[in-house]
Amino acid sequence: MADMRHILFAAAAVIVAGLARAEPPRLDLSWTLERAGVSSGAPDGQTQAVLALRNAGAAPLPVQGWSLYFTVLAGLESGAMPGGMRVEQVKGTLYRLRPAEGFPALAPGAEQRVTLRHPEILWQPAKAPQSPFVAEDAHPDAAVPAQAWRLMPIDRSRIALPADTEPLVDAGALYARYETMQPVDRIELPPVFPKPLQWQRAAGEWRLQAAPQVVAPPQLASQARQLQGWLDAVLVHQPRNGTFRLELGRVRGQSSPEAYELRITPQGATLRGATPAAVALGLQSLRQMLPTGSPAPSLALPALHLVDAPRFAYRGLLLDVARSFMTVQEVGRVLELMARLKLNTLHLHLSDDEGWRLEIAALPELTAVGAKRGLSADPLAMLPPAYASGPKAGTPPGSGHYSRAEFIALLRQAADLGITVIPEFDLPGHARAAVVAMEARHARLAASDPQAADAYRLRDPADRSRYQSAQQYDDNLMDPGLPSTYRFIDTVVGEVIGLYREAGVPLRRLHLGGDEVPAGAWQQSPASLALMQREGLKDAPALWSHFFDRIQRLVASHGVLLAGWEEMGMRAGKPDPGLAGRGVSLYVWNTTTGAEDLGLRLANAGYPTVLASARHLYFDMAHLRDPAEPGHDWAALVDLDEVFGYVPLDPARQGAVASQAKLERLTSAGRRNVLGLEATLFTETVQNATRADYMLMPRLLAMAERAWSANPPWATASPAKAPALYRADLARFLAQAGTQVLPRLDAERPDLLYRIAPPGLMRDPRDSGRVLVNYPWAGQPLRYTTDGSAPTAASPLVAGPIVSHGPVHVTAFDSRGRPGRSSQLPALNNDNAKETP
Repeated sequence: MADMRHILFAAAAVIVAGLARAEPPRLDLSWTLERAGVSSGAPDGQTQAVLALRNAGAAPLPVQGWSLYFTVLAGLESGAMPGGMRVEQVKGTLYRLRPAEGFPALAPGAEQRVTLRHPEILWQPAKAPQSPFVAEDAHPDAAVPAQAWRLMPIDRSRIALPADTEPLVDAGALYARYETMQPVDRIELPPVFPKPLQWQRAAGEWRLQAAPQVVAPPQLASQARQLQGWLDAVLVHQPRNGTFRLELGRVRGQSSPEAYELRITPQGATLRGATPAAVALGLQSLRQMLPTGSPAPSLALPALHLVDAPRFAYRGLLLDVARSFMTVQEVGRVLELMARLKLNTLHLHLSDDEGWRLEIAALPELTAVGAKRGLSADPLAMLPPAYASGPKAGTPPGSGHYSRAEFIALLRQAADLGITVIPEFDLPGHARAAVVAMEARHARLAASDPQAADAYRLRDPADRSRYQSAQQYDDNLMDPGLPSTYRFIDTVVGEVIGLYREAGVPLRRLHLGGDEVPAGAWQQSPASLALMQREGLKDAPALWSHFFDRIQRLVASHGVLLAGWEEMGMRAGKPDPGLAGRGVSLYVWNTTTGAEDLGLRLANAGYPTVLASARHLYFDMAHLRDPAEPGHDWAALVDLDEVFGYVPLDPARQGAVASQAKLERLTSAGRRNVLGLEATLFTETVQNATRADYMLMPRLLAMAERAWSANPPWATASPAKAPALYRADLARFLAQAGTQVLPRLDAERPDLLYRIAPPGLMRDPRDSGRVLVNYPWAGQPLRYTTDGSAPTAASPLVAGPIVSHGPVHVTAFDSRGRPGRSSQLPALNNDNAKETP
């Protein structure tokens, strides 16, 4: 009995010791920018910041045995830093700070300041450290978020941008910018958006005291049900009266299968479409003419004749759910918005280094491992944190995936809205989630079935190649020399086709990435080197072409066309003739300096091409060079006028400005190869639906117009006429969007929190006590304060210059009273006050 008692006491002591194990240190943290700019030692720019750590615990901070982690898009200089901590890159954008020799044992409440150096000029808080957490080195699975975390407001005076870089925007710069974007009074607006091809208003109106009966052929039964529901919802219920006809048939003068014709007379209405899809598009136009709000006793639709058809057959949006996961419901919100704007293709980016988001039954590790991000002692248990996802697996934006049933439901919802979903699985680069998942599969099966363990492996374990991807990974590539790589792709393609088949939706095109494979890839892979020797492939470009030749044949064997980013069709910097003419479509993002005409060159070379210009249609780019604006700036700053002024088939032009660059022109065959346009929302800085709304809208309105509406006159006008034509068309767009489109969205989609731009302000140079205000959007009232507070919906309306020597804040509001971001001017000093006598 004594021995048993001794054993029990010993066991209890072990349990108590385990329970008493110290938790990770509790820290209050803040990050403050000290200075940013270029120097002889940092010609590309550097930012120095201070990370302040305050011990928020009740005991002294241990001098070792713990680490502070965070993700940082701007990167960090590694090594020992002033302040007694060492910076280490863990993986990708995940870094940690560990106490170095001499780090003090901070007493409770004491603070230590550590210097951080970022290898770029960092003016965007979104690229600074995010979501810090603390872990004991011996127990990384028990990490905890920082007790408090503050990114201190960026002091603009501490940022020295290069002379050739656009300065940071302030209220005065906005005023100058908006002077060429002013709305025009008494402009006749088109009846629907995007601007239709032809319309003619007629005398009279169709007056309805009750909802009319919708009459349609059987092929239009779903469209008839939709229209009947809309009409019944806007009129107080009465026995139906009148007829609204839906018809299938040719639209005179139009060859597009999406062409439609709407005719409203005092006697009734008819909507004719070339196909059911065209009728559905026409219904979206009609929807814009119906009132919002509660049912009314009557309705008057103005008489008109409208003929409409899209400029481009492909009108797409890429949604990246790999970096930051979005639920089915969140993607469904985007689909509904796309349908309103007559966009017809959702390009769903389902895999990347940081996540694999679709269940593949044959390969469960893809989601069991590749769909989770968190901190773990086991590198094959999950992916590491990235893009502010934090230490704990299991919740968005870092973790999550679509079950087979959820994906099928999403496909059906899209099909009901007339939208095609093109899935993308990025490879052979951007593939770390898949690579790690298949390594986990190998580890699970290696002991019991070595042959099965190798069946889907994507990395040659003997590969000693050295490379670093654009996102700072050194292990994110599938190996083209492994037969298991092709087996993996074949299995995924087969299962995805099965999901589409079960949804009742055909899969015609599959996007397999092909972008951003870094220099040095596969150079020391025994598997790839052996393949090159067997096939007589002399260099890396030849290996690349061989890989995608085989992938194209594999995908084609399933009856599906291959798509990819532009690099898929390039070899040694030029269009690769090997895949041209084989149905491979290329999505061209690179319109940076020197590549402005790349999309046109690929179209001329025989590739069906989708133009996804990073300088005009990448909506993960910040709107302005303003620390308050989220997003990237590596390609460009993409404000609304950059989107509206995009001339896709003439890259030498932007709005009314034509450059003298000698760029390739489209041939007639090349023009036929341009499928259309695609806006893009990559989500490194987009962690939730609210941020997605802000980045997408209202820029997506301008993209929808460029994709749907005819080439505007200013795009082909002479240099003498183009500026006036452009200003008038931009004013029309801003008026139509501001008075028609956005108020309807406010009423029908109150969950859509689109960006409301900050106003422009400047003090009158003739009288500094007067503040001039301008704003490009019609329909959004401006309100102001002069006491330093933020304007509210009860603040005075701006009706002209604001008279104030004190601080001035001005904010725009939507039709529901939701405020945007304020612009402000400081109070005048007595020395710079000036008044006109």
